[in-house]
Amino acid sequence: MKIVIAGAGEVGSHLARLLSREKQDVILIDNNAERLAILDADNNLMTLKGRPISFKTQKASGTDQCDLFIAVTPDETQNVLACSMAKSIGAKKTLARIDNYEFLDSNNRDYFMRLGVNSLIYPEYLAAHEIITALHRNWVRHWFEIHDGKLIIVGVKVRDNAKIIGMQLKEFAMVEHNFHVAAIKRRHDTIIPRGDDRILPNDILYFVCTPEHVNELIDLCGKQQHRIRRVLVMGGSRIAICLSALASDEFKIKLIENDMSKCRSLPETCPQCDIVHGDARDIDTLREEGIMDTDAFIALSDSSETNILTCLTAKELGVKKTIAEVEDLQFISEAENLNIGTIINKKLIASSSIFQILLDADTGSSKCLALADAEVAEIEVRPKSKITRGPVRSLDLPYGMTIAGLIRNNQGMLVTGNTVIEPGDYVVIFCLGGALHKIEKLFK
Repeated sequence: MKIVIAGAGEVGSHLARLLSREKQDVILIDNNAERLAILDADNNLMTLKGRPISFKTQKASGTDQCDLFIAVTPDETQNVLACSMAKSIGAKKTLARIDNYEFLDSNNRDYFMRLGVNSLIYPEYLAAHEIITALHRNWVRHWFEIHDGKLIIVGVKVRDNAKIIGMQLKEFAMVEHNFHVAAIKRRHDTIIPRGDDRILPNDILYFVCTPEHVNELIDLCGKQQHRIRRVLVMGGSRIAICLSALASDEFKIKLIENDMSKCRSLPETCPQCDIVHGDARDIDTLREEGIMDTDAFIALSDSSETNILTCLTAKELGVKKTIAEVEDLQFISEAENLNIGTIINKKLIASSSIFQILLDADTGSSKCLALADAEVAEIEVRPKSKITRGPVRSLDLPYGMTIAGLIRNNQGMLVTGNTVIEPGDYVVIFCLGGALHKIEKLFK
């Protein structure tokens, strides 16, 4: 597919790297020549210096013939206008990054469609939803729903008390038939495991199962589900404001902000939250604001390092669930090895959502990319595909990938070596980052 991305900021740059790694035809537009030069040198993609809201720039980039035009500059007005211009000159689909919750109202959808904007994405809104999911299912690290929840992928960090510690995966498969371990995150490496791989303490295991068996993992992994009511948030960011709008009725939220000017404006945007002016990095401040009686602590400051360290402090003070926003990708792996419950990264969440829109334009496929170095794809099996020619054990699957499950007749099911994949199935693939394009031949 030919894809044009306007905006080489954090989201645009990350998305361009991912798409180019998947062998898509990508061109990245930005007005900052220095930023483009760095990306051009390190990645297999084309760049173009220019303004996204210039017809001349858009035509030079081939926007008039592109399958998808994505505008993710920091300015939502520019993004909407750029998409409208792109649609008018021939772009098949357009997507704009926004910062206004009101734009997502379904009553306003027709307005944006008339402007030529097919899809809207608000990364902070998506991140707030991720946080709410983490509060509801506070025993997991990651939670993906595949094909409208027909299959669930659950990432769980297992401790010494887990029943399955020390088991080889082939032993686990003999006693547990409701789960498939699709991947293991071990320190800084993600492993697509084989039968002789052993489960070790502090591994993050990615289980695939059907919805009715999810809660069995709580006991299996030595976890506990806690009821969360009182939530303490550090930082009055856009994510915090979205979280307040979405979850204040369900959780009692107290927000600590160090910037007095922000504190003065927060009561208007977060009317149901308790707003406190203070520095949440200070242990005395945390104690004064009731950290000992808090069920969950969420760190949403502008600094990844601050968020990580403050969550570690909250854990030491007895908070059961901590969530840290970590926007520096190089810190994610290290943060996952620490005693922090859930890591939130807007770039990964936004990229995941955009990828789903991208692949929906291709076929009935979708994809989750909320992991730094692994990919989950759902691919529809066409008639006469190579993957249908025999049981899974006889397929020559590339290294670094596994078939995690499938959906047949709208029902989720796990896959064994004896499973024969049929045309019309939706197959869920779990693979290491950049390996997805290697399996395309199996589906042709």
